[in-house]
Amino acid sequence: MARSIADEGYPLTVWARRAASVEPFAGVAAVASTPAEVGESSDVVGICVVADADVEDVLLRADGVLAGMAAGGVVVIHSTIRPETCQRLATEAAKQEISIIDAPVSGGGDAAAQRRLLVMVGGEDDAVARCRPVLEAFARPVIHLGPLGSGQVAKLVNNFVFTAQVGLALETFSFAQRLGMDRAAAAQVLAHGSGGTRANAILAASGFDTTGLRQAEPLLRKDVGIVLDVARAAGVPEPAALVELARNTLSALGNGPKAQVSPNA
Repeated sequence: MARSIADEGYPLTVWARRAASVEPFAGVAAVASTPAEVGESSDVVGICVVADADVEDVLLRADGVLAGMAAGGVVVIHSTIRPETCQRLATEAAKQEISIIDAPVSGGGDAAAQRRLLVMVGGEDDAVARCRPVLEAFARPVIHLGPLGSGQVAKLVNNFVFTAQVGLALETFSFAQRLGMDRAAAAQVLAHGSGGTRANAILAASGFDTTGLRQAEPLLRKDVGIVLDVARAAGVPEPAALVELARNTLSALGNGPKAQVSPNA
């Protein structure tokens, strides 16, 4: 994402908690020593960290982004976090006349390299419009879904459904193999048939190696837990079939007892 922004000619400043993460940007971007320096040098700051606490730390700590950013700036939260965290951070940022939009992404590293990430955006129209040219440096499409937090809800639903589909894919290929089908041949059929899913394609492309999916299990567990918390807070009944499929997926990937998909999972 950062490389695409630089390639489009935008002046870029980068910071990361691990020095190795910014080494590839030598000669391409300015490297900051603190998040505050990123804020000071930028009109738009994109945040790409893992969880709610990480976003809060990067923005609010003594040398965080908000400590350096001037009034009129926009912070773009690309992390997948709770919508209410975005809203709480926006309240803090507004004290300095800084806007926040949420813009989580989907598609993975290959899509990022090809500039075709899906970006799901929530926020005020003016702030989104200001950031759209930067987002379009790495995204196809950019979808503005509504007010702040809308992008997070969309991403959480997406990851919830994907988690359920991973379990279906694992069972599908196991079932096909027991029927005497070659799994690669079954994957070709599904890729061109009505039963195909993104999870099927990812599993087949890996040679049916679940290592990558197992590494992603903590993130999937986090996102499933958050989306169910959001549903409970909104008084929306849980979709029982999806919950069961997601629970089975997390159990299979975690190599442990049947996962409990619950608040703070």
